[in-house]
Amino acid sequence: MASLRSQPVDEDPFQTISRKPTSRHCPGEFDVFYYPDMSSLDLAQINQALREDPVSLGVMEEFRAMRPKFAIHLFETLDSTNSKLWRLLAAGASAGTVVIAEQQEAGRGQWGRQWRSAIGGVYLSLAVEPDLAAANGLQLTLCTAWGIAIGLRNLGLPIQLKWPNDLVIDGRKLGGVLTETRTGQAAITQAVIGVGINWSNPTLDLEINLQSACEKYAAPALTSLEKLIAVVLRGILQGHQFCRQIGFTAFVTAYEALLVNVGQVVQVDGRSGEVVGVTTQGALRVRLQPEDIDPTAVEIELPPGAIALGYNV
Repeated sequence: MASLRSQPVDEDPFQTISRKPTSRHCPGEFDVFYYPDMSSLDLAQINQALREDPVSLGVMEEFRAMRPKFAIHLFETLDSTNSKLWRLLAAGASAGTVVIAEQQEAGRGQWGRQWRSAIGGVYLSLAVEPDLAAANGLQLTLCTAWGIAIGLRNLGLPIQLKWPNDLVIDGRKLGGVLTETRTGQAAITQAVIGVGINWSNPTLDLEINLQSACEKYAAPALTSLEKLIAVVLRGILQGHQFCRQIGFTAFVTAYEALLVNVGQVVQVDGRSGEVVGVTTQGALRVRLQPEDIDPTAVEIELPPGAIALGYNV
């Protein structure tokens, strides 16, 4: 297990992520602590990747001066990184804590679906303390997926988003996001953001791993699983910071620009419709086509789980 901390350049720049004060270090300085563990992930490489020029991690220009703070715990095998992180939080861990596993035995995705977690993928969870109403919890997932997608796109990979939580490339699933929250007094008090991304692990027919995509699109910046971990962590933070900077209503436009589902024809209760975007709460907007008994085109909003969009391979 390892713990890694760094000091932001600005005072508490990721307030959406953590309201905890940071320790005092020079900007860009990292303290790394190593503990015995069976993980074969290279801790030194993760630390080195997090120290790299933010440009090489796909970080947007306006956030490159920031130095995020993480406490990273590495494991060979876990039931689920989300579950382990919740246990750490119950034991006193704080926002900024990260759990990474080489493989998961009970990894899960949206709606309780099993997430295949073979060795060779990124399986990590990050604890955050967002300043959000409980009703807006879906924003965490959308901001996370967008931030990671932008990071990878900045490295030359044409990543798109499949509503509400998947990253796709060439129409195939590359990874996904699972956000879990704890609420109190109608506000989110704690959240765990879980991310799974295929790197070199075997995939199913509708999936793809990033290593093969890097070869196809000649993206040499991503050279290891450890580097991808750094890209993902910085991507999560830049997604939330960007959303906080411009507001979620404006963020929706940026999210829709990457949404592979826009224009997709779907069926809702036997009626044909077309995906036109997402709402300011993150629900899917579908415009139903006119029918003989109802000649008007009606727009409806669908929450996550109300429709299966599939993959366009």
